[in-house]
Amino acid sequence: MRTNLPPLIARIVKAMNDHDSTAFIACFANHAMVRDEGHDYVGVAAIKGWIEEASRKHQFILDVTSVAERGPNMVVTAQVSGNFDGSPIQLDHHLTIVDGRVFLFTALPQAQKESAKN
Repeated sequence: MRTNLPPLIARIVKAMNDHDSTAFIACFANHAMVRDEGHDYVGVAAIKGWIEEASRKHQFILDVTSVAERGPNMVVTAQVSGNFDGSPIQLDHHLTIVDGRVFLFTALPQAQKESAKN
């Protein structure tokens, strides 16, 4: 895992790997949105429900390989392994940061990103 993560990203990854939904949602703005697998989750209650279900169902672990920062936008690339078909998979986590909290969080498989270019 990349060890020199920005503090907010380090907290998010730790919370995800620890399956700690309370610590995870503490990183988000009140009206934040998560987009994952074709679904939108708006607000911290919905996001908490999403991360708890994903953690329970997939038992995933993230290993961050890179972080690209462009102003308030970040792309965190991680190898994600767990209890799901195709594990492990490379995911790009696109985040928009506002006032030190995540406002938008989108998980996108790299294969989907590559096919979108063509």
